[in-house]
Amino acid sequence: MDKAYKILSLRENISNRKAKEMLDLGLVFSSGKKIRASDLISPKTPLKILSIEKPKVLFEDKFILAVSKPPFFDSYDLEKKFSNYKLLNRLDKHTSGVILLTRDDDFKDKVINEFKNELVYKEYLALAKGIIPQDLVIDRAILTTKGNYAKSKIDDKLGKKAITNITPLKLINKNTLLKVVIKTGRTHQIRLHLDSINHPILGDNIYGRVPFARLMLHSYKISLFDYEFCSDEGSFWKYLQD
Repeated sequence: MDKAYKILSLRENISNRKAKEMLDLGLVFSSGKKIRASDLISPKTPLKILSIEKPKVLFEDKFILAVSKPPFFDSYDLEKKFSNYKLLNRLDKHTSGVILLTRDDDFKDKVINEFKNELVYKEYLALAKGIIPQDLVIDRAILTTKGNYAKSKIDDKLGKKAITNITPLKLINKNTLLKVVIKTGRTHQIRLHLDSINHPILGDNIYGRVPFARLMLHSYKISLFDYEFCSDEGSFWKYLQD
């Protein structure tokens, strides 16, 4: 028996640091269970390693670049991949879907103003634990604290306005697939709001802590000005099939 990162390092012929990174991202499983870097495992333990998909360009013109971000991919790494472009919005590392960039400073200022005035349409898919039988509006203020990582909590006195609209689409193994629409964009808003009604998102390792292969949250559609972008849902459904 040895630490999982050491076993993975030897088996994949990679550095200990790279092995720890893969384990911390939640890419390594054994018998359906996510393996942590500190876990003790046998050298003979069967391991399944998920690969990180590549971002896909959905649309590009002189003002905007729309990309479908895969899960486990850091939003800020898109600025490295697409040089001279700056992010217009961000997604959590484990969230997939539409993300926007620009290299036009004037356009960036206009988009920031659209977000600030809640004029951007943002639609997500989420797989929530348990059965949600009807449409709901969750109107709870959110307070975010930032240290080594950001974490949010419901705080109706000190928090900022946050409204989440959810619509059940279908049941999947006694869990509910939701269409989620938000005007505000507080840190971890959808994750926290769904956890606040006791229906956390599958794979959320911060709120609700429901084990799954990935965080089952996908930015499906963004509309602003005369643009509308939709992301392929393949990276979302793939983990249900697995």
